[in-house]
Amino acid sequence: MSALLIADVHGAFDALADLAESGHDVIVLGDLVNLIDYRSCEGIVPDVVGAELIREVVALRMAGRDLDARSRWRDATATLDADIASGVAAGMARQYGAMSMALGGISGLVIHGNVDDPEMLRAHLPEGMEWADGATRTIDDEVFGFVGGGVPRIGTPGEVDDDTMRAKLSALGPVDVLCTHVPPAVPMLAEDTIGGRSKGSLPIREYLEAFAPRMHYYGDVHQPRATRMVFDSTLCVNVGYFRATHRGVIHTAHG
Repeated sequence: MSALLIADVHGAFDALADLAESGHDVIVLGDLVNLIDYRSCEGIVPDVVGAELIREVVALRMAGRDLDARSRWRDATATLDADIASGVAAGMARQYGAMSMALGGISGLVIHGNVDDPEMLRAHLPEGMEWADGATRTIDDEVFGFVGGGVPRIGTPGEVDDDTMRAKLSALGPVDVLCTHVPPAVPMLAEDTIGGRSKGSLPIREYLEAFAPRMHYYGDVHQPRATRMVFDSTLCVNVGYFRATHRGVIHTAHG
């Protein structure tokens, strides 16, 4: 049996639905909803607060001016009449509803990413798609371990602090194939060439050093410096930015 791994769907639900024709089980490594598409400034948050503000904040972040971006966001949203949290939650619920329809008829496993609400995502999974965060599964005699969540950055429900990430990884024990949303803290794998931000997890790097799984699959970094490389003895593979490419990576046992 082979599995198709994807990540960073970010609202591309028509393309997600097309995977029903692929004949593969699908492993989704998080970030199902689209809060903000940095390329187009489309998404749930722009729908709530306005695209012009988001364009300003994105431009500052892409220039590496994160403190200025946070200040602009605070100043602007302080004067908005909209209940931002409620608006974003409603938008996420709508998108998870669309996700559920798209995944109908597909079998596989799902973990959450940093922009996901884990409980809302889990509640919307259709029959055939299994919640896998913190779990191990044996697929064709290989042990897969799954840990969802992103590195702390902006306070979204899907972010996981280092202590929690370390505990979740430790509970897995040794596996043949590690599946996470975020990459290890290895610059070539964790640095986004657009905006220059690093998204790597030190606990994941420590896990690779301690247990040396054969493979590590992840997403989160949309424009990585390297899409795959060997770290210690583990082949690390970024499965891609599905919203942009509509593609993933096929894993074949011992392949």
